[in-house]
This record gives sequence, structure tokens and C-alpha cells, in this order.
Amino acid sequence: MADPYKPRAPFAPWDRRQLPGLFDVEETARRVGNYKWAEMKLFESLGGWVATVPELDVKMRLGTHCYHHAWHAELWHKRLPELREMNPDRLTVPPNDTMVEFVAALTEPEDAGLTIEKLVGVYRVFIPHFVSAYTFHMNNTSEITDAPTIRTLKLALVDEFDDWRDGEMMLQSLIETPDEVDRAAAHQARLEKLLVAAGGIAGPGTIGGN
Repeated sequence: MADPYKPRAPFAPWDRRQLPGLFDVEETARRVGNYKWAEMKLFESLGGWVATVPELDVKMRLGTHCYHHAWHAELWHKRLPELREMNPDRLTVPPNDTMVEFVAALTEPEDAGLTIEKLVGVYRVFIPHFVSAYTFHMNNTSEITDAPTIRTLKLALVDEFDDWRDGEMMLQSLIETPDEVDRAAAHQARLEKLLVAAGGIAGPGTIGGN
């Protein structure tokens, strides 16, 4: 039986938040700058593929999703001056060179026959990492001092989850043979290794533990 006198953590076991929060202003601004950069790159990638993807249903969905990420980047851009960073462009950078390498690999499949690889990179690798990064940040920052960032994270997460679901449904409709399963798995593994090496969207420590 549980000891009723034993001190308990203030939050549930899956919520690693600490009081008053893990991030000071400088760390929050750094992460927000990384988020903005990543959202911009995803917007550019999806927007570029809209013109070349042959599947009409995929084309239409990518057109919708790309503007979700443009809006997220705009939200983060507006948040930076509120964090005492009056030059948002200075912090709109990747966390490291490996993240740049990941984006290059993400956008590498250009041929019209590589829709599976395009979607795998976005919906099985990149967007899940947005979800984890944003969730960790939201659960570990201060609801008192960082409420505007939490609001932006919540707004972005709604889109990320919806887009993630749409992307997985598109992939399942396209992957029909064992060879296509192998293609998807191989490309996912390649990209996932790069993101692991980068430490995540905001570099090492994106979801803590590093």
C-alpha cells in the first residue's frame, strides 16, 4: 500500500516539468529560434513539392499543410522580440550543422516517383520530432512566466497532430507492396539517424536527458 506520508512529485510521472520551469529567457529564445528555422524549412519543402507531386490528393493536402508551418514560423518570429531578442533573424538558425544535413536529406527526393520518400521524411520523422520537442517544452516551462510560449506551443501542436494523422493516412494509401514497405523503412531510418545525431529540432537536450 502506498505511504500516504511520502512526499509526491508535483506533476504526473510522464510530466517532467519543474517549478518554476527549466528554461530561462535566453534558453527559451534559443529554442524558439530553432523552432522558427525548422518550421520555415518544412514550409519551404512542402511548398516546393506541391508543384511536382503527381498524386492530386497528396498535392492538395501538402498545399494546406505547408501554410500551417508558415503560420507557426510567423508565431515564433513574433515571440522572439517578446523574449528581449529584438533581432529575430539572429536567432533564426539551426542548432547545428547536422540539422542542416537532415533538411538537405529530407528534400533530396525530387523525382515524381518518390512521393513515399517525401511523405516519410515529413510525417514519420520530422513532424513527430516537432510533436516531441513542443510537448517537452510545454511540459517543462513555467505557466506563470512563459504563458505566451505555452499558448503558441498548444496552437502549433493542434496542427502538428492533425497533419501527422493526414500524412500517415496518405502513406498507408500509397504503400502497397513489400518493396514499398522497404523503401519507406530505409528512408525513415536514414533520416532518423541524422536527427538523432543532431539531438533533435533544438539540438542536444531537445527533449531533455542530454
